[in-house]
Amino acid sequence: MSKARIILPIEGMSCASCAATVQEALAGADGVVGATVNFATAKAAVDYDDSQTHVAELIRTVRSAGYNCGKASVTFTVEQLHYAASVLPLEQALARAKGVIRAVANQATETVTVDYVPGVTTGEELERAVEQAGFKVAAPIAAEDPLERERLARAQEIRTLTWKLVLAGVATVVAMAGAMLLMADRPMDSFKRFDLLGRLLMPAALKLWAIVSARTTIDLFWVKVALAVLTLPVVAWSGQQFYKGTWSGFKHRTADMNTLIGVGTGAAYLYSLVATFAPDVFAAAGLQADVYYEAVSAIIALILLGRLLEARARGRTSAAIRHLAGLRAKAAHVVREGREVAIPVEEVVPGDLVIVKPGEKIPVDGVVTEGASAVDESMLTGEPLPVAKKIGDEVIGATVNRSGSVTFRATRVGKDTALAQIVQLVEDAQATKAPIQRLADQVAGVFVPIVLAIAIAAFVVWFDVGPQPALVFSTVALVTVLIIACPCALGLATPTAILVATGRAAEHGILIRSGEALERLSKVRTVLLDKTGTITEGKPTVTHIVTAKRPDGTSLSPAEVLKWAASVEHRSEHPLADAIVRAAHEKAVDILLVDKFAAMEGRGVRGTVERRIIEVISLRHARERSLELGTLGQDADRLAREGRSPVIVVVNNTVYAVIAISDPIKPTAKAAIAHLRKMGIKVMMVSGDSKKGAAAVAKEVGIDEVVAEVLPSQKADFVKKLQRQGRNVAMVGDGLNDAPALAQADVGIAIGTGTDVAMEASDVTLIRGDLRGVVTALQLSKRALRTIRENLVWAFIYNVVGIPIAAGALYPFFGVLLSPVLASAAMAWSSLSVVLNSLTLRRFKPAWAT
Repeated sequence: MSKARIILPIEGMSCASCAATVQEALAGADGVVGATVNFATAKAAVDYDDSQTHVAELIRTVRSAGYNCGKASVTFTVEQLHYAASVLPLEQALARAKGVIRAVANQATETVTVDYVPGVTTGEELERAVEQAGFKVAAPIAAEDPLERERLARAQEIRTLTWKLVLAGVATVVAMAGAMLLMADRPMDSFKRFDLLGRLLMPAALKLWAIVSARTTIDLFWVKVALAVLTLPVVAWSGQQFYKGTWSGFKHRTADMNTLIGVGTGAAYLYSLVATFAPDVFAAAGLQADVYYEAVSAIIALILLGRLLEARARGRTSAAIRHLAGLRAKAAHVVREGREVAIPVEEVVPGDLVIVKPGEKIPVDGVVTEGASAVDESMLTGEPLPVAKKIGDEVIGATVNRSGSVTFRATRVGKDTALAQIVQLVEDAQATKAPIQRLADQVAGVFVPIVLAIAIAAFVVWFDVGPQPALVFSTVALVTVLIIACPCALGLATPTAILVATGRAAEHGILIRSGEALERLSKVRTVLLDKTGTITEGKPTVTHIVTAKRPDGTSLSPAEVLKWAASVEHRSEHPLADAIVRAAHEKAVDILLVDKFAAMEGRGVRGTVERRIIEVISLRHARERSLELGTLGQDADRLAREGRSPVIVVVNNTVYAVIAISDPIKPTAKAAIAHLRKMGIKVMMVSGDSKKGAAAVAKEVGIDEVVAEVLPSQKADFVKKLQRQGRNVAMVGDGLNDAPALAQADVGIAIGTGTDVAMEASDVTLIRGDLRGVVTALQLSKRALRTIRENLVWAFIYNVVGIPIAAGALYPFFGVLLSPVLASAAMAWSSLSVVLNSLTLRRFKPAWAT
């Protein structure tokens, strides 16, 4: 099984019921392992077996459910295609590229047209596919920017909604005046409608009737005809998406928000047409031929107003991701054939020498080869002060070079840069759902059929037992129930909050990988901190080398000890090993070849150097083996009490020296830990270091409970122990030795720096190594979950209370029915209020932000 994942942009969804329909269709398709559809982002995350299905099949599944999938096309020229024996290998190679829907090659024009899913594939990937087929593109392929495409689509949607609203609004004002004339024709009868809006407008209707009737003779038939003609463009154009959606739902045996609006307004308009052109039908039954043209126009206008405001608000929910993507540089200065040339950033390739002058953005990731500077990385990491860069240091694309000119060698370009991976991580997180949304999804899946059943039941009850005119009362109840019901609020309650929260977190240098991780993070009550690289800087330095005495009473040379230790440690990736190797370089000590290297998990390393077995091990392991430490044991204990990490150098099973390594504590660690405790969170240190060394660091930063001298696997066991006690645990570590514990914890928080941020496999990644990011992440997650609960409570209460009122629950007590027009205003506000409440998360600031 070859598992793949793709994010598909879904078009045509209008409510949570639509999302449930698409999700059910995709989940049931052949080869699909799992599918999640997010209504707020209009995207579907699909996990599938690419040996059983293809992107084109997934899109056909979406279309068969009555919706569409966003796609883009690009046409490019392929050199020498005219002379190819067949274009089939080229088309097949392109079709295998991720996100490609269809590829068609034309030998006559030497061009290829590719339909693809925006954001899934890139121009570079299409070029590689062409080269794998044995061809070459004539010019770089410029694939469409998915974020720019989304921005343009949103702008087009807002423009269209605005013009439709203008038409419906003008028609509503005119139709309302005409409706007042009809209401005032028989003042007493008009009160029999007993809808709330009718009562409010009746005094104005009587005044209008008096003014108009005093000046001219009114033929009410032609007033009705004029209203019918005036309402027709509102129905045919302003509200066409509702009726198209209703018809599509009928064809595919589904129902959504469009069904409720389309059936409600359609029934009112058809009822009014019959009352206008065939009033005898009502006269025969002894009924008043009332019309509802103004209600149809007003309902459509108010719903369009709600959707317009909602579209604008939803556009603001993804502002953070657009801001991040907008940080990319547009051009780069590279050295080509010995000359400096300016090229688009898309044309930079790994290995290029890139020149960046003061004030310019660094275009891609790389390593400095010449010069020195200070780089502002605040836009990605939140670090307020510029970071010094010299030869050998990494630089990150989209950061700003503040001072000197530097030259660096490009290492990561395009979608492999840190910025591109951060954007992708945030987009992936925003396409997911939180477990708290499951109930809302279940309700949304059956919501529309239930509302249709309630509407029909209300019609029947009012028609059978309601007062006269029964048909009028029953029609008002039917339309009002259909209009007021709103599954949109249920569908938007969770994803809009996740959308804003994950974007806001990214702006603070925190990458939250999914909605589920965000929810689990909000429940954390215990935080475990690794020591090295988490509480401390992770840049240890050798401070002492204490050597043993030879049999003749002389001491060993520290340089000789350092030579043996560094020769073995240079094969290790542990931070302490790096300190020893760095010390050897600084003292110009030769590093020798090592044979039979072995890493002993949590204990140290071993290797053969110059036919000697050299071991660099922990003090604990030395004592477990009962090695003779002599006075070095006392030295090691003293150094550990001082907060240093002692390691033992053993040559041929004889202890030769103690090397003390110090790792400075991060300046913000103590404040972050104090804030966690203030929040009521239990903070513990879990370290592989000696008990005395770990205790010294813990005391300095204010941690009371320390678990020291544990192996990586034992850290995971300790997490399990706490979980069995019912605690929700977050593990914070550097992602190297802490991987088992990060995976076991309810939430794994990895400390990332620079270009390795997207390589962490944790639930949360802190781009900066600042522990205050843990506090920020916890605060933001709690605020986000509170917002989600508020949204869900409002959405459920609105529908639970609003639908009975629309069905006529107030009539027995107050003698009024809710007007369909007021119902449409309430419906528009219900979904808009959820989005606006989620947008309050944009104002979130960390506790120490000024």
